[in-house]
Amino acid sequence: MENILAPELEALRYITYDCQERLGYITLNRPDKRNALNADVVTELKLAFEFAENDERCKVIVLRANGEVFCAGADLGYIQDLQNFGYTDNLDDSTHLMQLFHQIYTLKKVVIGEVQGHALAGGCGLAAICDLTFAVPEAKFGYTEVKIGFLPAIVSVFLLRKIGEAKTKQLLLSGDIVSAQAAQDLGLINFLTPRAELADTVRTYAQRLCRENSGQSMEITKEMLAAMPEMDLEEALRYAAQRNAGARGSADCRQGIAAFLNKEKMSW
Repeated sequence: MENILAPELEALRYITYDCQERLGYITLNRPDKRNALNADVVTELKLAFEFAENDERCKVIVLRANGEVFCAGADLGYIQDLQNFGYTDNLDDSTHLMQLFHQIYTLKKVVIGEVQGHALAGGCGLAAICDLTFAVPEAKFGYTEVKIGFLPAIVSVFLLRKIGEAKTKQLLLSGDIVSAQAAQDLGLINFLTPRAELADTVRTYAQRLCRENSGQSMEITKEMLAAMPEMDLEEALRYAAQRNAGARGSADCRQGIAAFLNKEKMSW
């Protein structure tokens, strides 16, 4: 498939993007630095996710990485440089990362993490923020910020939603690095897959979502799940009922129900 990129993506240094069979692959490509995050990497990730969200060829997005490590978190050399700047500059940089995490969390398309190696600190945040995450059994996970006097601040907002207060405290206050199996047990990731099968397994799963599920339905489901935790019970139920009623008149719902009743195989 022809890889058509916006001009701003052609000059990417640390990220690659390509679309294959309706899957948009965003790949961290800074293996010499263990795919560590700095302002430029975050900028390129934001550009790539924005492009993928609007790429009509892409239905599901896969976030992956080159090299042995998925992402080692923040580039500490870069953080050390920022210590020489004032609060406002540091707030701007922190807000930059916050915007990336919020962007992924609220993206209209499903984002699947393909974690082939260790995911630590901000890298563990990236893995956890994905809607669904596959990892190799050898991968390690953890938020080690407290061990260097730093804070796992931004990711904590999402972890409280994803795994709850008790497990979030366990991970963030200890700073412990845990196995992939423990990360799955805690709810950080969804699936463990042998390294040799990881890419094929992710591709098969993502293509099944493309083939079997309405893109509109997945988009609205993500939107609901992001919005409802902020609502009280009555408000959330009213909101859910409104979305339910609205979906019934959609073209996708009409098409899907008609195919089911006519015993026709639906392919989206």
